Amino acid sequence: MKQSLKLISTIVLSASLLSVGALAQTAPKKYVLKVAHADSNDMTLSRKAVMADVFAKEVKAKSNGQIDVQTYGAGALGGERDLVEGVKNGFIQAGLASGVMADFYPNAMVTDIPYLFPSNEIADRVMDGPYGQKLAKDFVAKTGMDNLCFGEVGFRNFTSGKVPIHSPKDLVGMKIRVQETPLYVTEMKALGAQPTPIAWPETYTALQTGVVDGEENPIPTIIFAKLYEVQKNVTLDGHNYGVDWFVVNDKFLKNLPTDLQTIVRDAGKHACAEERRVNRVFTAEGVNTLKEKGVTVYTPTAAEMAQFKAATQQPVIDWLKTKVDEKWIDGLLAAVKDAEANLKNKVSVLNREARYPQYATGNGSIR
Repeated sequence: MKQSLKLISTIVLSASLLSVGALAQTAPKKYVLKVAHADSNDMTLSRKAVMADVFAKEVKAKSNGQIDVQTYGAGALGGERDLVEGVKNGFIQAGLASGVMADFYPNAMVTDIPYLFPSNEIADRVMDGPYGQKLAKDFVAKTGMDNLCFGEVGFRNFTSGKVPIHSPKDLVGMKIRVQETPLYVTEMKALGAQPTPIAWPETYTALQTGVVDGEENPIPTIIFAKLYEVQKNVTLDGHNYGVDWFVVNDKFLKNLPTDLQTIVRDAGKHACAEERRVNRVFTAEGVNTLKEKGVTVYTPTAAEMAQFKAATQQPVIDWLKTKVDEKWIDGLLAAVKDAEANLKNKVSVLNREARYPQYATGNGSIR
């Protein structure tokens, strides 16, 4: 009897251990994905805060909590350079950055060619299309970081205190605060301005005291920094288009199961799309705010825009050719032309269908 009871106990214990082992094997592995950025955490002000939030919520939901996305904004894990270094070395899984990317991947500078993108839609088509995909593929090969998508800093515009800027001749001799970046210095010199690199925290005071006459930034940045208090003229020339990179450690990403990799990549694309959308809302609202604050907002004519482009684009391209392979420059210029042609054809079809709705097929032809 004792032997029988002992045998039964052994069988029960073994079954219990097997059951626990089976549960342990079937329980999905959990992953932590830290996303860092240096912008404000206020989603009514920061496009990056919106981007990180959209990404985190989608990944958590679609992975059923298997990936715990933790967001760290406001420079909690360091400035942009620090967080990109962290992603590259695997200390942080992902990060959102813009200006510092050229320090890790020089080809990132090509999108800063002056007056490159004539509109948001052209920028979207190029960065989401074959050229952007090729750039991202080269980026991961060179850096060990993957780029989930290209977001948007937006178009940079001039501000000035006393003298309004309508054409390049207005910039001659004017001291313009720029980032400490050779590309921007080259650009301002080509316009006849005196580029003056000043750290961002000191910019407001420099404008207020007349150390510099003007500066250049996207509209949301001008609003956030309240530069309208010391700059009464804004010129919507959109001389440079800034790109946000959503970088992730490639080793971390590839170590995820295939289905989770897909979730992360898809969520990244959706996050970038939402960032672009809100940034354009911030920009439109910002222009209205500037007008309400008594700022004179000027939009250059087509002829004036041509003058700006003629003065700056080639000198910057010549400088870029000393830093990056020409194929990335030529490829980008060709991609912009293709996007413009395709968009022109699309508009032509839409106009045709609008004129003859009874014959419209919706597929680019007229019955």
